[in-house]
Amino acid sequence: MISLKNISLRRGTKLVLDGISTTIHPGEHVGLIGRNGAGKSSLFALLAGRLHEDGGEFFIPAQWRMAEVAQHLPDTDESATAFVLAGDTRLQALQQRLAEAEKTGDGMHIAQLHADLQDAGAHDATARAQALILGLGFKPKELEQPVNSFSGGWQMRLQLARALMCPSDLLLLDEPTNHLDLDALVWLEAWLKRYAGTLVIISHDREFLDATTSVTLHIDQGRLTRYGGNYSKFEELHAQQLVLQQASFERQQEKIAHLQSFIDRFKAKATKAKQAQSRVKQIERMEKVAPVLASADFTFAFQEPANLPNPMLAISDAAFGYTSEAGTSTTILQGVSRTVLAGQRIGILGANGQGKSTLVKTIARELQPLAGKLTEGKGLRIGYFAQQELDVLRPDEHPLQHMVRLARDLGADAPAASREQDLRNWLGSFNFSGDMVTQSVGSMSGGEKARLVLAMIVWQRPNLLLLDEPTNHLDLPTREALAMALNDFDGTVLLVSHDRHLLRAVADDFWLVGRGQVGTFDGDLDDYQRYLLEESRRLREAAKAADAAALLPADPLTAPTAPTIDPREARRLAAQARQALAEKTKPLKKELEKIDTRMAQLGAEKAALEEKLATPLPPADIAEAGKRLKAVGDELDASEERWLELSEAIEQLTQAAEA
Repeated sequence: MISLKNISLRRGTKLVLDGISTTIHPGEHVGLIGRNGAGKSSLFALLAGRLHEDGGEFFIPAQWRMAEVAQHLPDTDESATAFVLAGDTRLQALQQRLAEAEKTGDGMHIAQLHADLQDAGAHDATARAQALILGLGFKPKELEQPVNSFSGGWQMRLQLARALMCPSDLLLLDEPTNHLDLDALVWLEAWLKRYAGTLVIISHDREFLDATTSVTLHIDQGRLTRYGGNYSKFEELHAQQLVLQQASFERQQEKIAHLQSFIDRFKAKATKAKQAQSRVKQIERMEKVAPVLASADFTFAFQEPANLPNPMLAISDAAFGYTSEAGTSTTILQGVSRTVLAGQRIGILGANGQGKSTLVKTIARELQPLAGKLTEGKGLRIGYFAQQELDVLRPDEHPLQHMVRLARDLGADAPAASREQDLRNWLGSFNFSGDMVTQSVGSMSGGEKARLVLAMIVWQRPNLLLLDEPTNHLDLPTREALAMALNDFDGTVLLVSHDRHLLRAVADDFWLVGRGQVGTFDGDLDDYQRYLLEESRRLREAAKAADAAALLPADPLTAPTAPTIDPREARRLAAQARQALAEKTKPLKKELEKIDTRMAQLGAEKAALEEKLATPLPPADIAEAGKRLKAVGDELDASEERWLELSEAIEQLTQAAEA
């Protein structure tokens, strides 16, 4: 297990972690949360061995293998498959040793190394690497493309796949969802749920944390607190803790005030001086309870638009895509006919590469439609947050310079309050105060840059917001502030995001971009996740059909003639197959339902025991609760293992029947 006892950690002169203590047990999936700058990355660096503690005791098993995502972009022309395959460090070491043994002709050593390679999974390593790459959104034709032919975001996906490929006892993931679309994110969640090692994740995606973690470590003001449960459970327990802390603080203040009143009244009287001095010492010995400080969460609001044209936008039989410098047009979406009304909240869904950003860029006037017509409502004012918007900021300029230039560029269309002091005040409302107003943008964090872009968009008083992945660099409090501001916004919102909590909180309607079309999606995000699974299955079946077609004889005269089957006979045979499958899977499904029920009971009991152990208890009760918690954990582990076995058995029977 990982043990931290009274750890202190400094970065420069700043005390980042102040006497923290916690334990992470083998196999636990831990969410590490806290505000930007709270010390999450510093704790990660300590776990990874890149930093050393300034005080306290840190222990991690020496034999543990660790994996994390490299943050630099790889500059290599090796194929995507080879790059990810190299992440299996054990396999690479064995292959290196085999090559050396073959040079010396050591037969016994060569035989042993071949056996070791078999144990290390060499026989299916390439398939495993390619499954990771495809799961993260790449197309089959891209498996052998050079790594440096991909954009930065796709290269980071390959770095993530490489880290997942590495055999590990400890996996550290820092914001792994930033470069992922929703389909890849759902796949990653499923993969991490099956990961058997110890997992520590930094993420600002609450639904991702809820799905993948069972323990939460919260860093706040240099202190670390452990909570049993995922992020939603943390919110509940943390709120209860704050209420109790505030109540304890108020009671203590009343007691101190009462003691101080006695001291003030009688310290000058000789007969009471000893008692007064005793109360002074009582106050000094008292362990002070800290007050719950008012949280300085970031909040903002969109200004009321000057007008609200209705409809905002009408798209008629349009084709969207892009035109190369040579003048060649590539169509991605066609036959698009949609109407955007005032006040609508539209979430734009679609698998990676289907054209979501192309659609938004065309509406934002960044691209021209290849065909058809886009009719804008009179007085339409667009606020556009692009995925690459942070790159548009000028790193050598400060926020005030950006605002002054924006006001100058808008000219007559600029809001009335555009004097320098007004602009300073405006930036202050987005937490750019004091010296930050004149701090170069290049030295700011991604979250601070995103806030600056938001400040610039909100200042323009748009009536149509186009947001393409606006949360990539935002922490949880800022994401909540954005969701609240969007819900209070009087205009129209078109939102592309992999943050399901933001989509659920904001979107009332969904558009689905896929197969070259844009249509209405009648369902919620849970329905969409099921759609993604079905679409993935469809693509796999299409690929199998294409492979089978490739194996058919080229000459139709030599091709075997398929036997004709009477439709009624086909239905009868299909019904028999379904009945046989149902009989085989019925006992398995029945046992699976029982295990589901029992696991829910065990999960509830485990959460209750962890909550109970977080409160002061007599030693005997602590021992009893701890003993029961271990028994519950053991039974839960065994139930989960049996659940997986049954699920796999049912899936194998179903696949065999379909084949």
